[in-house]
Amino acid sequence: MRTSRINIDYTINSGQVFLWEKIDKNWYGINGKEIFCIRQNPFKLSSSTKKSSDLFRQTDNVEKILKNISKDEIVRASTKKFQGLRLIRQNPFQCYISFICSSNTNIKNIKQMLQKLCKKFGRQVKFEEKYFFTFPDPQTLANASLRDLLSCGLGFRAKSVKKASKDVIVKKVDFDHLKKIDYITAKETLKSVRGIGNKIADCILLFSLEKLEAFPIDRWTWRILKKYYSEKFELQNKTLTEKKYEEIHEKIVEYFGPYAGYAQQFLFKMERDLNQKKWL
Repeated sequence: MRTSRINIDYTINSGQVFLWEKIDKNWYGINGKEIFCIRQNPFKLSSSTKKSSDLFRQTDNVEKILKNISKDEIVRASTKKFQGLRLIRQNPFQCYISFICSSNTNIKNIKQMLQKLCKKFGRQVKFEEKYFFTFPDPQTLANASLRDLLSCGLGFRAKSVKKASKDVIVKKVDFDHLKKIDYITAKETLKSVRGIGNKIADCILLFSLEKLEAFPIDRWTWRILKKYYSEKFELQNKTLTEKKYEEIHEKIVEYFGPYAGYAQQFLFKMERDLNQKKWL
């Protein structure tokens, strides 16, 4: 199995990112102040900042990781079906705000909210003869009026976005520090922020803060766990409370190991595709 090859379509269309768009054969994406253009064949990645970037975590030992998470036929089948699916190393602030905005909605709505935030509060840049808006910085969103945030379609999330941005300004949330500390402590820090519970914290930790044991459980992942792992994780007739989430997550990491987040991504992609759900 060729694990070194990145499949861009699988990776972008797996629920990790929202501010990406395919134009002709190229994918264009916003990652903080940086704009990326990526083409599959031949593989080419260019950036508006011209900085080197490990966006697709190419330094990860993917062969080792896939072998490590392939504890059963379900995961083995999903890794085989979606060869080239990778985790994306995201800009932490954009990831943080994006998943706060993801609460109780779908991918289409999340994308629209974030696009409006960028257009209203970001900076317009020209890249490869196209115009884009970068993701706004913490100070801008912290100082934004609720009225302006509501005009971006955030609804009840507007207050959370404003307060979460302030928490970054005052260093209650320090992304560099969170990358260095252990998973549990980092998660508790994120959960102290308005609008962040277990699932959103795990998304932020997995996709931007180097915590590969994070295993976000949303309604799709919960469906997968009940469908395939009900007995293993003792899920019979259980609802997913915050306390139950933590108990199940501990069992999941014991089973899948330190790269459990990779297993989640393959399983999530598999289940949504089986149900023919739309992506970007």
